[in-house]
Amino acid sequence: MFDALKEKLSAVFSKLGGKGKLSPEDIDSAMRELRRSLLEADVDFRTAKDFIARVRERASGAEVLQSITPSERISAIVYEELVSLMGKPAPLVISPKPPTVILMAGLQGSGKTTTTVKLARLLKGSHNPLVVACDLRRPAAVDQLRVLADGAKVAFFGPDMLAEELPLSASRVSPKLGGMLSAVRQGGNASPDVIAVVRGAVKYAEGHMNDVIILDTAGRLHIDDELMSELKNIADVLPPHEKILVVDSMTGQEAVNAAKAFHELLSLTGLILTKLDGDARGGSALSVRAVTGIPVKFAGVGENTDALEAFSPERMAGRIMGMGDIQGLAEKVKAAGITDTEIKSPGKIAKSFDLEMLLKQFEALEKMGPLGKVMSMIPGMDKIKGLRAEDADESALKRSKAIIQSMTREERRNPRIIKGSRRRRIAEGSGTSVQSVNQLLAQYEQMRKMFKSFTGSGGSRRLKSLFGFGR
Repeated sequence: MFDALKEKLSAVFSKLGGKGKLSPEDIDSAMRELRRSLLEADVDFRTAKDFIARVRERASGAEVLQSITPSERISAIVYEELVSLMGKPAPLVISPKPPTVILMAGLQGSGKTTTTVKLARLLKGSHNPLVVACDLRRPAAVDQLRVLADGAKVAFFGPDMLAEELPLSASRVSPKLGGMLSAVRQGGNASPDVIAVVRGAVKYAEGHMNDVIILDTAGRLHIDDELMSELKNIADVLPPHEKILVVDSMTGQEAVNAAKAFHELLSLTGLILTKLDGDARGGSALSVRAVTGIPVKFAGVGENTDALEAFSPERMAGRIMGMGDIQGLAEKVKAAGITDTEIKSPGKIAKSFDLEMLLKQFEALEKMGPLGKVMSMIPGMDKIKGLRAEDADESALKRSKAIIQSMTREERRNPRIIKGSRRRRIAEGSGTSVQSVNQLLAQYEQMRKMFKSFTGSGGSRRLKSLFGFGR
């Protein structure tokens, strides 16, 4: 996501490089390119227009700074305006009096059911969530939620559990509900309505200490009166603390239009953007807050049930600008068990960075998750050919490890001795080619130079900051 936009923004800034002072013509040209880049990324037209106007005003009125180049100045302005465009972070509302009720809405294909379980898994560390199957029309929807919930080890409630949770006396309150419960207990074919399932889930949650209830409601291929009426009935019977719409970021402006339609009826409190790890243009992530006023609370960044993260405008803007994601990298480093004491001084790394150390880094990367995602978080890594996020893949990492493991200890510690005959032997031993060996050695040399750039005053602090320590 945003790779095309990132490349185009980089091209805009590089054109400004080397200029001691920006002329009005330079700014006009940069703004035209910037506007075109945003529109090609499927950013809403009005949003792009307002964004360009703000950047132009700041770029034209700012004083020339001698310490940075004009391209860096424009880059900083664009970054700040991107953060402003996506709005302030909006944390999930948790009621002080349990249970907290979260209603999940969305169209079919948006990833709503999977996202429901992702959210429950994310909350599982500090809460005891319960996911509730409220989609009683789509075939196998209940079973899909049950299977995902079992895999993520979160509590599940479905319509088949109604007879166990609601008493026979429910018929006194609602004859219709009583009739349905009677049919369920007798093995009949009556299908309980959504309201009955919701009420049953509340009673189940009370008995099992579930302090968060997440309702996976029905979706449709398109917005219709039946869908909206059902959602409104649920919201009226059990007022949710959060009404969250799950939208597919790959649908572009359709995601923004869907958010506007749902918001008019439900007064949404938040959005979750799915498939942000895809190859779509991603303009909805930039437009939706500005157009609808609804905050984006979470972002889906993968298919697994652990691939959901709190939406951060600063982190998203950093990725778009090619600045990496220091906070996200720090979280992955921590999860991989790397400690502050393992980050050596940059001088020592620059002098002793050999292929033994590179092998250990590859092994650490494997623990930190998908390689492409990790690479995209490291500032400057997109400048190293072969190690950029778009170039990275798990098989390449395994080949690199095999090449290093086919070397002698002397070769790993002193790569300069690896000449023609040694390279051929290493290629044969690792089942790769001499070209692959040459490519790995070139990448190693680029990384060694990158670490060398951290030498000097403050280098240790900056290196540890790179990995999320010392802040």
